[in-house]
Amino acid sequence: MIDIDRLADWLDDQGLAKGEPIENDFIAGGSQNEIYEIRRGDLHGALRIPPATAPASRDDGIWREWRIIEALDGTDVPHTPAIGACRDTSVLGRAFYVMGFVEGWSPMGLETMPDGTRPWPAPFATDPEARKGLAYQLVEGIALLGNVDWQAKGLHDLGRPDGFHERQVERWTAFLGRIKGRDLPGFDEASAWLRSHKPIDFVPGLMHGDYQFANVMYEHGVPARLAAIVDWEMGTVGDPKLDLGWVVQSWPADTMDPTASKSGYVDMYAMPTRDEVLARYAEVSGRQVDDIDYYVILAKWKLAVVLEQGFQRAGDDEKLNAFGPIVLDLMRDAAELADTSDYDG
Repeated sequence: MIDIDRLADWLDDQGLAKGEPIENDFIAGGSQNEIYEIRRGDLHGALRIPPATAPASRDDGIWREWRIIEALDGTDVPHTPAIGACRDTSVLGRAFYVMGFVEGWSPMGLETMPDGTRPWPAPFATDPEARKGLAYQLVEGIALLGNVDWQAKGLHDLGRPDGFHERQVERWTAFLGRIKGRDLPGFDEASAWLRSHKPIDFVPGLMHGDYQFANVMYEHGVPARLAAIVDWEMGTVGDPKLDLGWVVQSWPADTMDPTASKSGYVDMYAMPTRDEVLARYAEVSGRQVDDIDYYVILAKWKLAVVLEQGFQRAGDDEKLNAFGPIVLDLMRDAAELADTSDYDG
């Protein structure tokens, strides 16, 4: 729960619907952040704050997220409007920020079926052409994000683009060494391939870091339109095409195969092919995608290492234990693609 009286004082200081009563509703929360819907006069926002039990570093993370959201104002990237932020932990106990409330729907808010997928809402469930728009909008979001002038937006210190790719394997290999509890077949092979290959080109830009259907919101109705990219916990300045690799690393080889298209958490049946998605990204971003194998291998390899941390600390947690076989599949796929790819960059 948040202290409404203290929040009201802070909002008054910011000149936000001063003196009006506050209505608030808990929307979602976990170990990283909690989100509350806030209404006050003509203010309709969402407050994002770490829970009291989160480590102190999450306060810095909240400020990092805020800097990105604030920087996106005035750009063509779909985002939540920036309203205000507070680093003073004496106000609510943790750093927090308030963003505009976005009307729309999230794929993660859809009903989960017995097979683990979430069917699309009407009319996307029955209209294949409308459904394709969801995929195209997804990749257009990161295409636009990667083209933001991050230096002009004051984000020159958000990340370290110099040496970005050289650091990836060493950083995450060291991370795995700290948490390692089992061998991951394919790790050495994929790591060696990544060390000996590089992208064709590298144009630094803003990247989300965990870009997928789970972290976007769509406007209601058709045609499909991205309402906002959300959850910026992993946001940084790096290589935007790694976001693209993150998206397509699990894209079905045949989206017209009903079985293969239901292997993830959303129904990918009748979606555009991977090549069509890559072509749309290239068209909107102006970046080439001939080196996509490099980014897919890096995405699978890195995601496997990230999920392995959750598996190693799973205990009796059913969700985290489910990461175990997923990690092995990802690492195996990374190694197999490294072995069969004809990309020689």
